Amino acid sequence: MKIYIVALLLLGLITSSCNAGSKNNHTDNASAQQPIKTIDFNADSAYTFVKKQVDFGPRVPGTEGHQQCAEWLVDKLSLYGADTIIEQKTIVTAFNGDKLPINNIFAQFNKTATKRILLLAHWDTRPWADAETDKSKHNTPIPGANDGGSGVGVLLEIARCLGQKQPSIGVDFLFTDAEDYGASGGDDKSWCLGTQYWVKNMPYEVEQLPVYGILLDIVGGMDAKFHREYFSERLASRINDKVWAMANASGYGSRFINRTEGAVTDDHYHINMSGIPCINIIECANPMTSSFPPTWHTLKDDMNSIDRNSLKAVGQTVLNTIYNEQAQ
Repeated sequence: MKIYIVALLLLGLITSSCNAGSKNNHTDNASAQQPIKTIDFNADSAYTFVKKQVDFGPRVPGTEGHQQCAEWLVDKLSLYGADTIIEQKTIVTAFNGDKLPINNIFAQFNKTATKRILLLAHWDTRPWADAETDKSKHNTPIPGANDGGSGVGVLLEIARCLGQKQPSIGVDFLFTDAEDYGASGGDDKSWCLGTQYWVKNMPYEVEQLPVYGILLDIVGGMDAKFHREYFSERLASRINDKVWAMANASGYGSRFINRTEGAVTDDHYHINMSGIPCINIIECANPMTSSFPPTWHTLKDDMNSIDRNSLKAVGQTVLNTIYNEQAQ
């Protein structure tokens, strides 16, 4: 994904421009009632799921590690009781002409529920460590523990919890492919290739669309803080309000900062364009870089970059959000 450092100017309406300026606080939307008692999110389990992905090696489309990880994901979703699992396989063309065999993995829990939400994360990894200071390493694939692995690990632990206690609503999971095969500094459309394909071939009728979506990307960094990402705020602010309020009520207000920061070209943008309001929980205002964590797109994006406490804050917040939703 790409990031733009922007300000969000609100004067009753949200502007569509990306100009520099002051950041916005959202203090009026930061409070919520205490969440109902729910299942405990196991950060150790999520950490193990991240490590398993890293152990496969880089999950670049067309590689053995990519294929092995896909099989593992499907097995886990089946084990945890998904009602439906669809592997959406196709060939897409990358910005450089590479033909990529991709696999978007879609699963549904509580399929008969009318009200549904969508949870998603990309499971592929960047084929180039192009943020390394040593240019000789730029063509080396990254381990992708945080960028790719962390979101998937959290979602798998949520799926495991849903298998233990079915919520009143339906929950759909989408593991998107070829998110990270984009051109550095290039066309925004070169990123999120799997999601771009999925929104053109969604397994929904218009009247069946989820009421909202939550994307998890780069959620496992050390002492990670999560700000309200610009496109999420512009296109799905009420969902930001809901999730940030739940984080505060769940005891993670220090992790979920109620302020808008950078704009990220990521899967959620395309989900919003499909008619599903979708936010992105992502570390996009790291104090060292003012954007993503310093391990982003480097060979240091390994298990040493993963913080169980970050996984816990995100996973418990999303899990509480699910179990506090009321069926229609």
